[in-house]
Amino acid sequence: MDFTDPAWTTPPVSLLDVASYLPGEPVGTEYFTRFSRSERMAKNVMFRAPKGRHHRGPDETAVDMAERAAAPLVERHGAQELSKIDVLLTHTQLPDNPVLGCGGELARRLNMRPRYVFDVHNGGCAAFVHMMWLARTVLRTTDARTALLVTTQNCAGPVFTQPDIRGLAQAPVPGDGCGVGLLVKNSSAPILDIECRTYPEFAGDMDFDTGSERKYWQPGEGQACVTFTESKVAKVFTRGNRLVPEVAHAVCKRIGVKSSDIDTLVTNQPNRLFLRNWHDALELPAERHPDTFDSCGNLFAAGIPVTLDTENSAGRLRNGSVVLMAAFAHAGDFAGAAAVRWGAAR
Repeated sequence: MDFTDPAWTTPPVSLLDVASYLPGEPVGTEYFTRFSRSERMAKNVMFRAPKGRHHRGPDETAVDMAERAAAPLVERHGAQELSKIDVLLTHTQLPDNPVLGCGGELARRLNMRPRYVFDVHNGGCAAFVHMMWLARTVLRTTDARTALLVTTQNCAGPVFTQPDIRGLAQAPVPGDGCGVGLLVKNSSAPILDIECRTYPEFAGDMDFDTGSERKYWQPGEGQACVTFTESKVAKVFTRGNRLVPEVAHAVCKRIGVKSSDIDTLVTNQPNRLFLRNWHDALELPAERHPDTFDSCGNLFAAGIPVTLDTENSAGRLRNGSVVLMAAFAHAGDFAGAAAVRWGAAR
């Protein structure tokens, strides 16, 4: 690795810690099978259901989930240290208030007064990587020293259990959860490289509608949900198989590590086939690619930090090892990868 490269002359930023929260008791697949309406679509590899998932409570807000996810960080580092966070970034799959994000309210709950608050809606399932890039940029270019990243997936319970939606093939796949990451300006667990790519040509390929002409904010019948056609599913599958290895290989090349030598690969967790294809493409054995899909379902943006926390808490991430994160978003309009020299607290 070339430490004379300009990237190494800027202040190092580390992923100091991760934590997560899964709401409620696990929900079994049998909840959905009694409502199933499409055996054909349910057999599609994109919609093969996990064994379990979690659903947030009917009155549980994104801020509630974020506060609970951050609780282990408060316990490990102290409320006083968390109150000094300089940069707060949040990503919420289903904003409770469509006019504003949850950053301000979360800061109030955690007794924080961050100078920079960003409620980031793009990035999708790759939002944690995207937010790492944004936070690192702020930390490197200002006198800010700490950042808290919060990714909340909270649409499984309220959206995918609606009477008109719960019988769809995709309904059993998502789960709810929240993952957080603490970044600091030091070299204790350095971020080695980050790659973020936007693909505008795919930006209009994800549909969110009510099954009628009604807009989701208008009164009337119909329940809002992300919708799929078989042709669009095929396109997304092809793109996902390509995009995640592409950004992962780009990071590996720049840090001078073969993909097959990566110690741990952590991706978003959309379905079993993507997981298999991704570690095969990077020439990694399955045991080096942790899988939380069967216990959590598709956690969208929260998938990476929740999986990181699961592995870290179990002691399966060795300090000093190279952990590679990679994901793609939506119908393929964004993809990102990041490599870290692991050293997070647990």
